[in-house]
Amino acid sequence: MAQKPVLVDYGALRVRRSATERLMGHAGHRPIALAFAAVFLLAMVLLPVPAGLIGLVEQVNPPGYDMLEGGTETIVDSVNFHKHPEAFNALAQAGGVSTQREGLDSSNDIARLGMIMLGILVVAALLWGTEALPIAGTVALVAVLMLAFGILSPNELAKAFMNDAVFFILGILAVAVGVSKSGLDKRIGLLLLSRIKSTGAFAFIFFPVLAVCSAFLSAHALVALLVPVMLGVYKATCIANGVKSDRTLAIFLFLGICFAANIGGPGSPAAGARNAIMVGYLADAGNPIGFGQWMLYGMPLVPVLAVTVGAYMYLRCKRKLLVSNVNPSEVVKREVAALPRFGGNEAVMAAILVALVIAWMTLQDYLGMGGATLAAVCAMFFFRIVTWDDIQGGVAFDVVGLYGAASAIAVGLSFTGGGLWMATEITDRLPGPLSEGNGLVMAVSIMTGVLTNFMSDGATVGTLGPLVLPMAEMGDVSIWKMGLMVSFASSFANVLVVGTPNNAIVFAMAKDPDTGKRLLSVFDFIKYGLPLTIFLMLVLWGWALFGYWNFLPWP
Repeated sequence: MAQKPVLVDYGALRVRRSATERLMGHAGHRPIALAFAAVFLLAMVLLPVPAGLIGLVEQVNPPGYDMLEGGTETIVDSVNFHKHPEAFNALAQAGGVSTQREGLDSSNDIARLGMIMLGILVVAALLWGTEALPIAGTVALVAVLMLAFGILSPNELAKAFMNDAVFFILGILAVAVGVSKSGLDKRIGLLLLSRIKSTGAFAFIFFPVLAVCSAFLSAHALVALLVPVMLGVYKATCIANGVKSDRTLAIFLFLGICFAANIGGPGSPAAGARNAIMVGYLADAGNPIGFGQWMLYGMPLVPVLAVTVGAYMYLRCKRKLLVSNVNPSEVVKREVAALPRFGGNEAVMAAILVALVIAWMTLQDYLGMGGATLAAVCAMFFFRIVTWDDIQGGVAFDVVGLYGAASAIAVGLSFTGGGLWMATEITDRLPGPLSEGNGLVMAVSIMTGVLTNFMSDGATVGTLGPLVLPMAEMGDVSIWKMGLMVSFASSFANVLVVGTPNNAIVFAMAKDPDTGKRLLSVFDFIKYGLPLTIFLMLVLWGWALFGYWNFLPWP
């Protein structure tokens, strides 16, 4: 008699993990990082307030502080005027001093808020950088902490979270969904490859054109659609040259498109959310920069950076290639033949994109960049290019929240004086040549270039912006120059896979079509990306900072 099969409840099984593994956790829940964040924030609450910070909040008309309200002359008075208007006005009518009356915060209290705000900044950067919580979880935590410590009122916090830059990033992510759904992104990608018939053309034509396109279109989308095409190019080239595989060819193709897409960032505010954050920071600082103005300072840099990428990859890879030449024409012809005829939603989407760029350049004072972008989203709905389900599935709303939280942190740091104090401390500790002028700008760019390889470019700009913009006045530098340098250097995330989604997409998708073996290793990014990043930084300084920027007007 046959025995009945034994049913095993696999759901009851548990994987045994060591204590260290449990502490390290996983993406979305890392207990050790959460514990460190809690201890650090507690220290900001309990440690004595530095005398320098107290002196700053009591200083009359402190340089770099632009949030004095109600005729006040110190940060203490301005914060009290804002938080306790009735008590402050009563005291002012009596001719008293705000630090000598009940119902008002003392200098030490205001300085403590600045310390706590710096603690919130570090906690947010740590949690975003380590993924100790989901992005949306950290966004919510920032809001809760700012409310709990009385940094801003609920209405003020809501206003800080939702500004034009946040509307812009929400809209641009939605527009990217429309471009992808209409098929316009694939057509553009294939058009970029259609005239490429040699290794040199790849390096000196395709990579620069890809970089320029990445200044206006989603670099992540372009990379994601180009990788499958490049896999076909890779395999066809290997077969044509009688080799099973060519690791150097894979590095040239896949790291090349990755690096080229990364450095499209300086070209326009639409290149990435990091730029939108900086646009918002500059507007909040009273020095707004327009779409066309950004392009004036950034677009001349992109082709030079891209040619640098092309030359670097060509010189490092050419002699090691097992194949004699790279000609993607046959692969591209097959892909193009499979495309539908240009028209319909694809043509409408192209028209919307052109109209959007024109609106960014001509209607910014009226609509703002966020308003113009949301108008494009409305047009996509009107012409039925996308549905709400498409937007829900394609837009990373947690990323939108990240930029809202970064904006709120910047407001809190500016309001309490915490950001200004930290900027002063950093500037005072820099060596003489790096504490003012272009030397200070170079120091900030190095700081940005290092940090952006360990956390997202948006989080990098969101973290550094509130700290470095106040340095501009102290170092006798245009605030635009300081802000643009931070945004531009954040495009140099070439060293680590986690530095940018472009790197992660290429690393994950670049697998041999026959064997499924990865064509790139994590070390390839370090080996090729680190020297390239140094060269790109030198080009940024030589061509922009000490070059054509000297012939442009600065506010």
